[in-house]
Amino acid sequence: MMSEPSDFGFGEVDGALAGHLPGEAGEPTGRYVLTLADDVVGDANTMRATLQSVAGVSNVVESGELSEGGAELQELTDSDAVLYPKLGIAVVTGAEDRLESLSTATAEDERIEAMEPELTVYALQQPGVLETEYLRGYRDAANELYEHANGGTAGVAVEAAPSFADTAAFTWGLQAVRADTSRFSGQGVPVAILDTGFTVRHPDFAGRRITSKSFIPDQAPQDGHGHGTHCTGTTSGPQRPPGGARRYGIAYNDNIFIGKVLNNQGRGTDGQILAGMEWAVNNRCRVISMSLGADISTVSAAYEAAGRRALANNCLIVAAAGNGAGRARGRFTLVGRPANSPSIMAVGAVDSQLRIADFSARSNPVAGGQVDIVGPGVDVFSTWKMPDRHRSISGTSMATPHVAGCAALWAQATGAGGASLYAQLIRSAQRLPIPSIDAGAGLVQAPQ
Repeated sequence: MMSEPSDFGFGEVDGALAGHLPGEAGEPTGRYVLTLADDVVGDANTMRATLQSVAGVSNVVESGELSEGGAELQELTDSDAVLYPKLGIAVVTGAEDRLESLSTATAEDERIEAMEPELTVYALQQPGVLETEYLRGYRDAANELYEHANGGTAGVAVEAAPSFADTAAFTWGLQAVRADTSRFSGQGVPVAILDTGFTVRHPDFAGRRITSKSFIPDQAPQDGHGHGTHCTGTTSGPQRPPGGARRYGIAYNDNIFIGKVLNNQGRGTDGQILAGMEWAVNNRCRVISMSLGADISTVSAAYEAAGRRALANNCLIVAAAGNGAGRARGRFTLVGRPANSPSIMAVGAVDSQLRIADFSARSNPVAGGQVDIVGPGVDVFSTWKMPDRHRSISGTSMATPHVAGCAALWAQATGAGGASLYAQLIRSAQRLPIPSIDAGAGLVQAPQ
């Protein structure tokens, strides 16, 4: 029986995931996110001075100074801000006198690109010109070629798509993306999974090196939810799971970085997620997988800047497109944030028949808001928190780590990173008999 999608928290998955009502994601926290201009990014002292002079902040904490558990993110005083130097972003408190100066600075001071309210985000069961314009142009050009070749519908293949099923040896998803036949393992490629954490001492990961950090107040990286453990299993699970389970992991030799940016209820804030992104970039991760977001159609300047600056640091971010649709009922929703950022790869979901999943979001008409690629996202078998150990669930959250795992294999195979890795995934995707508005370039494929 098909499990319900776990993205956006619509309902429960196998009776285990706490649900959230639609619209809860996106609630403001009372803090604000500032995006600093490119010409001040890279110099922490200059950025700190900018915040002090423009935002009226007297005490700035750099993200690298945050203690385990990220308490400072929750306990900002009226004169505090957290600065993410690599991403060029800061989170500041919303004191009334400060908001006026921030609004003026955003409009008049070239050192501040944008100011946005910091929002809540939930688990979704989803340099310069080169990063944005090249990727957008490459994707649009590829779609145009396929539209021309196939009578006006991008993403239409000559042959019907095959169907897949779990076997004793491999999940259907690994077969569909051809990870089961790939000669690559992601050896040495650092991959970050920013989610609800990971089940420490999960028996399937015995002996694996895992670097972890929590950005949630009063919570260790241990996964009390299950979502993060499931996503990590798909990106990085073992080649031969102990106990006779089928193989479910793609990059079984990658270097795993676990950033707990969502709490044990699957909820976090923009600041906590940005802290995890900064940490991953500072650790030179080549891929960041984020199965999280909010059902908000507008693009966040902060996430777009973070995606663009991550690409400039040889790091690709992939994010879940969202699970708000109910296509069988005529309901179509658009790619949400942060996946709708032009420099972040938006991942939709397909089922084992390679049909678009009923819940998978459709391309967003905002610039760069398209679904870029799809991955297996229905009834996906992977790790779960103990004592369950394994579970099958559905969502664009499950599709996203398939893309991240394949990205790690391509990074090993070609040495590509950043914008080049983005283009490689698009170029190598399998075209599907699905319009590109739903499936983008098609189904992600592993190198052979």
